[in-house]
Amino acid sequence: MEKLNFDTIILGGGPAGLSAAIYSSRGAVSTAIIDTNMFGGQPSNYLELENYPGAKLVGGYDLMEKFEEHADMFGVNKFPMQEIESVDLKNKIIKTKEYEFSAKTIIIATGAQPTKLGVKGEKEFTGRGVSYCAVCDGAFYRNKTVAVVGGGNAAVEEAMYLTKFADKVYVIHRRDELRADKIVQERAFKNEKLEFVWDSVVKEIQGENLVNNVVLENVKTGKISNLNVNGIFPYIGITPNTEYFNGQLQQDAYGFIITDETMQTSIDGVFAVGDVRKTPLRQVITAASDGAVGAVYAVKFIEQNTNSLNQLTK
Repeated sequence: MEKLNFDTIILGGGPAGLSAAIYSSRGAVSTAIIDTNMFGGQPSNYLELENYPGAKLVGGYDLMEKFEEHADMFGVNKFPMQEIESVDLKNKIIKTKEYEFSAKTIIIATGAQPTKLGVKGEKEFTGRGVSYCAVCDGAFYRNKTVAVVGGGNAAVEEAMYLTKFADKVYVIHRRDELRADKIVQERAFKNEKLEFVWDSVVKEIQGENLVNNVVLENVKTGKISNLNVNGIFPYIGITPNTEYFNGQLQQDAYGFIITDETMQTSIDGVFAVGDVRKTPLRQVITAASDGAVGAVYAVKFIEQNTNSLNQLTK
């Protein structure tokens, strides 16, 4: 196993990680960015973004490609598609199948993933009618009927996207009103292909080889009903990607990493940025901002602790 040493190692190549890589490299410290997939993170799957300042309307993949190109300008060392075996945050050692990385600082930018419904049939039909990415799989449902679960921006926006392919899109929400922004709601209510199923939760996903039905329960009346659909897209929240370091640092009740305003975690020299940390807003712009802040303070940490860090790495 090859051993590599860097001043700063960034775990995760989404907008937060790539932003951190840019600012870290510009701070004249050796920087590596590691990801278990290709770089770009979740935004790479977004058809388009309309709220990133200066970009007006831009494809998610295109924007993330620009982030990565920007990081390349400053000579960031990139390690995509790594199979991580262990992460020791206290000693700042990361082991993958190919390398053993050591660093003076670590910036966690591993993001989050869609929360599962946790119902019977969800796991069994994942990839066979259950999907968590409308942009990835929407075209498979051309002229079919699908359901989206959730009431926030992501759920409603993805439901509207699916109407480009599906003949009918149901939006299943456990409340009697949406949580999405008003402008998003207004667009959705005008879309004739959308139908809202209020006060309902999914109890089971059914089918044979592919999904053909979801069992619903009305949370107010307790009534059980069936909804015949060819696919279901849950958008009920997100879960932080912290499996490699759960229990090593302070986290909230949902597993999100707690930081201060400099993105410093409960471990000296370890920072967390983007969706993986406890934050009131999870958007590309806030992730990029977190990355910048975290990287600047990671560089300051190295500068302020140069002598002691050099002794540790000798």
